[in-house]
Amino acid sequence: MINFKIQAQDWPVLKLKLQRKYNRLTDEDLTFHEGQEDELLQRLAKRLHRNVDYVLFTLSKEMSDLSSNSL
Repeated sequence: MINFKIQAQDWPVLKLKLQRKYNRLTDEDLTFHEGQEDELLQRLAKRLHRNVDYVLFTLSKEMSDLSSNSL
């Protein structure tokens, strides 16, 4: 289990950033419910053909500045 939390109010912006960065991700891939971060990380890792650490790093980086338009 990974200690990583996403706030529900932050998810729409984070989801949009991920969709822009990885346009092959579907709405189904990006389905998220607060408290189910581990499931999201596993699903994204599988879909992006990366390990969970990479996905965690990417999400953490994007969450550090949600107001930024950069990817």
